[in-house]
Amino acid sequence: MKQRTWPCRSEGSRFTSLSFLKPYDKEKRRATAKSSSRSSYSPPPSNVIVGDFSMLPFDILMKIAAPFSLPNLQAASSVCKSWRDALKPLRESMMLLRWGKRFKHGRGGVRANLEKALDSFLKGAARGSTLAMVDAGLVYWETGEKDKAVSLYRKAAELGDAVGQCNLGISYLQVQPTNSIEAMKWLKQSADNGYIRAQYQLALCFHQGRVVQTNLLEATRWYLKAAEGGYVRAMYNISLCYSVGEGLPQNRKLARKWMKRAADHGHSKAQFEHGLALFSEGEMLKAVLYLELAERGGETAASHIKEVIHQQLSDSVRDHAIHQANNWRALPSTTR
Repeated sequence: MKQRTWPCRSEGSRFTSLSFLKPYDKEKRRATAKSSSRSSYSPPPSNVIVGDFSMLPFDILMKIAAPFSLPNLQAASSVCKSWRDALKPLRESMMLLRWGKRFKHGRGGVRANLEKALDSFLKGAARGSTLAMVDAGLVYWETGEKDKAVSLYRKAAELGDAVGQCNLGISYLQVQPTNSIEAMKWLKQSADNGYIRAQYQLALCFHQGRVVQTNLLEATRWYLKAAEGGYVRAMYNISLCYSVGEGLPQNRKLARKWMKRAADHGHSKAQFEHGLALFSEGEMLKAVLYLELAERGGETAASHIKEVIHQQLSDSVRDHAIHQANNWRALPSTTR
């Protein structure tokens, strides 16, 4: 399947939707054995805040913990009994979220059932989990109930969920009429919170200039952040920016670095471009491998170049290249 990632004004919009800090341990490892002589009391370091966590209002605690995943919820629940009791609804929502995903994708020994999936997500959302709100919103969006989806995304976004913020921003770009101010506000918030997909979408907005005024410096800044975070399409786009000197100084070395990285992460257009570069440098065996991968990924133009190279290789070398392609695995990348 072709990845259409480089912005083109003649094309329609290609938008796609989509630590827990440990509190100071009051039991902080006292001495394992007491000396027979009396020891003087040593106060905690001045930079450590000691307090009674059980005094934190439950409504504030629930808002803080709403975007937590199960491991963070378990860690928070272990702080004290009050927190464990207060966070019980959110722990329950994690089980409902798990069942919702099973019903949605037909996993874990159950048949796919979107109605049951939505019911589980909504029950999890009612218990305060922003993760369940986002998944319920996705189901509503996919089934055409976009107003309900936006409502759930907004609720999750206002509770600090970066995925909800990103989905809300993208939703404002896709609904009619669009709301570019709200879209950029929530995409920027999500990107600032470190969500890589939002960083990429924000870069597209600045690059295309359809939502806000074109700003190539901002576009490349966010492409680079997303690429460094493992977002493959951003790797490809920042390579093109370096190649032509768009938004940053032209740098062929960095262009090649990011193009190869995108290719190694499975981007078929990058595999084609990298294969061509290797061919021009006389690296025939490496070139034919990347061109073979590009062709399998849907880049039909790779076929002609590959055949030209095949005529220059022995049968054993060609077979070795095909064997390498058959056993090739893309490096893991960030898709969320």
